[in-house]
Amino acid sequence: MLYTTPNKNISSILGTSPDDIDTPKQGSDRILLVSVILLMIFGVLAVYSSIAFFAETKHTTAGSLVVDHTVKVGIAFLAMLIVSKIDYHILARFSRLGVVFSWILLIAVMVFGNEVFGAKRSLSIGGVSFQPTSFAIPALLIHISVLLEQKQEYIKDFKRAFLPIMFWVVITCGLIGIEDFSSATLLFFLSLLVMFVGRISMMQLSTLILIGLMGGGVLIWQSPERQSRIDQYVDQVVEINSTKFNTEQGYQAQQAHIAIAQGELLGVGIGKSTQRNFLPAPYNDFIFAIIAEEYGLLGSGLVILIFTVILFRGIAKIAKNAPDIMGMLIAVGCTLTIVLYGFINAGVASGLLPVTGLPMPFVSYGGTNILFAGIMIGILMNISKYDSSKKAVFYA
Repeated sequence: MLYTTPNKNISSILGTSPDDIDTPKQGSDRILLVSVILLMIFGVLAVYSSIAFFAETKHTTAGSLVVDHTVKVGIAFLAMLIVSKIDYHILARFSRLGVVFSWILLIAVMVFGNEVFGAKRSLSIGGVSFQPTSFAIPALLIHISVLLEQKQEYIKDFKRAFLPIMFWVVITCGLIGIEDFSSATLLFFLSLLVMFVGRISMMQLSTLILIGLMGGGVLIWQSPERQSRIDQYVDQVVEINSTKFNTEQGYQAQQAHIAIAQGELLGVGIGKSTQRNFLPAPYNDFIFAIIAEEYGLLGSGLVILIFTVILFRGIAKIAKNAPDIMGMLIAVGCTLTIVLYGFINAGVASGLLPVTGLPMPFVSYGGTNILFAGIMIGILMNISKYDSSKKAVFYA
């Protein structure tokens, strides 16, 4: 698709003006908005069903944690609406600063971060826990989109285009990967997809893939925990009566399988999950298993369908009809981030993927991940206001 800003003469022929092109005249994508609201509702209900055991460990009540989660969802929804009103070109101007700031936060996590399950992923600022990775992902994808648009005239040039972009990708993914290998791998893959859409040379992308494989191998080799996750996935046993059933290896996957199997077609009912007492982090990493248990195949299938709708609206509608290359690339990056996080979370719970620790956007319990998921949806909604398919109106 060729993106151009019509000059005054062309605009007069089309019956439009430059102001009509530059200023959004239609509202945000309503189907996208409704899809996100449905996910938020699913999330509140699923967290309510799965948070009881976690509440006991925190010496509080499930109700208070659900209220806390609902407040965070409300903040994310408000942030989404605010960002949807901000021209995405304005956000793009600060993309470089945003990536550099994310580097500072990621380094701070390694030094001052809170260690949970053997990894430092969150940073407490003023009593508020914050995960810099959630901020670094959209910041990098937006900055890559900005660079790709700026370098379109010489996009195949290795030194002028590929190396400057790779500089930002490698450093950001490297800093994330030290403590959060799953997120770093996903961000690296997302960066490749955005660069592919942005017409980076396939030969150059192959080089980046090779670098990523080498870096990923090093990060796996230096972490026994990551090695065990890979081994657990490779050696995963599906028989319930396996000798490994009650051992640490395969335990998470087995419990998730039981939850999904118990759900059958219609589920056991809201709040009637039994596996929430056995699954590690059922309110976060394995929340899809709780949804499958309580709402059955129909309920869990509906969640997957909602993410599929977001994928379709984000790529086939918003990105396709974006007014410029940067808008298209940002829409692709934000959409794929939300959808892949959701699909990977479901894949882990279903046993299709190794345990990653990635949350399901708008559904899993949390604060930072919901907030920045809302911000990315807000950016998508803003881009949808500039739908180029509705701009050019011909008059007889």
